[in-house]
Amino acid sequence: QVQLVESGGGLVQPGGSLRLSCEASGRISRIDYMGWYRQAPGKERELVANIISDGTTNYADSVKGRFTISRDNAKNTFLLEMKNLNPEDTAVYYCNAVLRVVGYISAKDYWGKGTLVTVSS
Repeated sequence: QVQLVESGGGLVQPGGSLRLSCEASGRISRIDYMGWYRQAPGKERELVANIISDGTTNYADSVKGRFTISRDNAKNTFLLEMKNLNPEDTAVYYCNAVLRVVGYISAKDYWGKGTLVTVSS
């Protein structure tokens, strides 16, 4: 069974930094896509950043220059480095991956349960 588990959330002051981690576990043969999304209270879930299998990255305009997404292929782990955080970054951050399981041809979509990031003084 595949699981995505996020970690690294917490309370940080404006201007501070956090690093989120997402570990994918299970009989994974390949990860085609991985994204970080967030959902603030009363708002829809939105894409923060994503990375595809060739290493191409994409960022929401609101986080460009402040957030960096990366992956450790050997560990099936994805990171989101967040700098210069502001209160508008407060949200639950979710890890999403489209991946292939050993023995199956089709890729499937998986989500983690989320980790809360609160930016407040």
